[in-house]
Amino acid sequence: MAEQNAEQNPQQGTTETGERRPTVIADDLHIVYRVNGAKTGKGSATAALSRILKRGEERGVRKVHAVRGVSFVSYRGEAIGLIGSNGSGKSTLLRAIAGLLPAEKGRVYTDGQPSLLGVNAALMNDLTGERNVILGGLAMGMSREQIKERYQGIVDFSGINEKGDFITLPMRTYSSGMAARLRFSIAAAKDHDVLMIDEALATGDRKFQKRSEERIRELRKEAGTVFLVSHNNKSIRDTCNRVLWLERGELRMDGPTEEVLKEYEKFTGK
Repeated sequence: MAEQNAEQNPQQGTTETGERRPTVIADDLHIVYRVNGAKTGKGSATAALSRILKRGEERGVRKVHAVRGVSFVSYRGEAIGLIGSNGSGKSTLLRAIAGLLPAEKGRVYTDGQPSLLGVNAALMNDLTGERNVILGGLAMGMSREQIKERYQGIVDFSGINEKGDFITLPMRTYSSGMAARLRFSIAAAKDHDVLMIDEALATGDRKFQKRSEERIRELRKEAGTVFLVSHNNKSIRDTCNRVLWLERGELRMDGPTEEVLKEYEKFTGK
């Protein structure tokens, strides 16, 4: 994204001229997976998948058109929910924004460094939770001094020490929920230009979910942008001011949270 000439107001996510500052621009974005040796089946699930599969130019190669012509602009200070049926392209879109998937067509422009939860703060099973906090912080660009200052806050936020000194044990001894809470806590300890969270709030008890939702609101106030993928509409309502609804890789609706969720709930019958 081109450099901004006007100074940003960090509290409002705007420039001194009053314009909102974009963080992510998706311009007619298409993402295509190529699957070697893929075969279609007769079941209803595989039949549905086959509708979005196209045989590639090479024998035995099939194409999955996961994201189809998606365009949007996100701005500083927004928390954006991504909703849609399973396989609608939500996680694929996040990975494309993070620069992990190449575009078949179209472009993604970002202002600042996008951080995809679970990638920038990758955890290593053979190391202790303590070592993973340090390595995860370094991977996100934090200095050792910053990690030291925020270390206890990360551990307390995750809650993994509430029933013992688990932070000193190897990650392989953690449950999947404990690992997910620590991963979120490491990522949330840093102020992000763009933070993308894929189903993180689906793990842990309601107390941890509330802490997570509050941290997302804080990140918004600090003029970052948060993308949240979730099947929990309540979490979307509690944390997001805008929603993108994807179906079969296409952007079906983009607007204020309540408006989009109302239409989505009609669509799903929930």
